[in-house]
Amino acid sequence: MAANDNEQHQQQMTIELGEKEAEGIYSNLAIISHSPAEFVIDFTRILPGVPKARVHARIVMTPQHAKLLLHALADNVGKYEQQFGEIPVDGQQMPFPGQIGGIN
Repeated sequence: MAANDNEQHQQQMTIELGEKEAEGIYSNLAIISHSPAEFVIDFTRILPGVPKARVHARIVMTPQHAKLLLHALADNVGKYEQQFGEIPVDGQQMPFPGQIGGIN
């Protein structure tokens, strides 16, 4: 069986997007932590003049899925930059110095 035949015979999946989820949640800070069994990504936002931030969404995934997400994000950022130009990050600092990549 050829590779194309395998791809055509793969099972189709339908993904539903609820009305509330379709609105999305704005986040300008993701805090990432991990254990041997999972990665946890907490999405929050920091607002000027507000001393406290609240987690708006928490995603828990296996290390394998975290690595797949890493590759998917890198691929999409690359495609975005090819279309719209390089995303500038110079001058931006981590909100919590010393926590590059999140909390371990």
